[in-house]
Amino acid sequence: MYQYTVPLKQIAEEFHLTPIYTATDYDQVRLLVADVTRPGMALTGYFAHFEPMRLQVIGRVEHSYLTAMTAEERAVAFDRLLSYRIPGLIYARNLEPSGEVIQMAKKHNITLFSSDQPTAALIANLIVSLSSHLAPRVTRHGVLVEVYGEGLLLLGESGVGKSEAAVELLKRGHRLIADDAVEIKQVSPSELVGVAPELIRHYVELRGIGVTNVAQLFGMGAVKDSTSIDLVIHLKNWSEGDSYDRLGLDERYEEILGVKIPTISIPIKPGRNLAVILEVAAMNNRQKKMGYNAALEFTEQINRHFDQAAQNRI
Repeated sequence: MYQYTVPLKQIAEEFHLTPIYTATDYDQVRLLVADVTRPGMALTGYFAHFEPMRLQVIGRVEHSYLTAMTAEERAVAFDRLLSYRIPGLIYARNLEPSGEVIQMAKKHNITLFSSDQPTAALIANLIVSLSSHLAPRVTRHGVLVEVYGEGLLLLGESGVGKSEAAVELLKRGHRLIADDAVEIKQVSPSELVGVAPELIRHYVELRGIGVTNVAQLFGMGAVKDSTSIDLVIHLKNWSEGDSYDRLGLDERYEEILGVKIPTISIPIKPGRNLAVILEVAAMNNRQKKMGYNAALEFTEQINRHFDQAAQNRI
């Protein structure tokens, strides 16, 4: 699988990190892992299982420990730490590095940053951001909309009406994430997030009209940069010879990037109000996640009716 990376400079700008010392290769450094750690054990000289590709964060505890050292001891500690060629070192809480730290950063050409964020919050936010930037991903041809808080990924052959359904949903107050191409990221073992490629973000193509800017037509409330994918819906042209699920008892899933997402198929033919059907699909999927299954309840009710009728006959 392709290994995604993110520039250190991009993360620094995203988190408003203040450079204290900028390495000569700062613009070329790229982050490869989402983990961020505090180098407490490494500062004592213990480097077993040390991961040099991770960003390192100095917090109040590490800073207090370093303050108790002599200048020579600090120089030795950071000479060892920075010799591992870590991508960057961040001082949280606006803590100031000592002269020995800056000296060793220059010696090993390692970028130093300062941040005003608390240590734990900074590390947690960095991990969330890096997990998104470095997540495995795949691009699917389809439309992604958010309906009543549920992310619906509409799939189907070209011309089946995916974009038209999305526009109708926009008119009804829902939001568009992506049209034509959806970039899907696996942000956790059980969650997929969809975004639009930057070049086509906020645009919809309608046959006979052309490309339209949804944010300009419907307002910024009609668009969203990303959403989780909660339900995959296959839109298919109605065929009299095909059989369709009438009850919805069968739970079907589609696997994307190793994550199983509930999926349904909706037949399309003139006269069907597709936008309303998609709204019901979104609400029904939310109910199932909350533990209520109308199809199962209906089936149990029918079974009880026939059981009671059989007993009455006896």
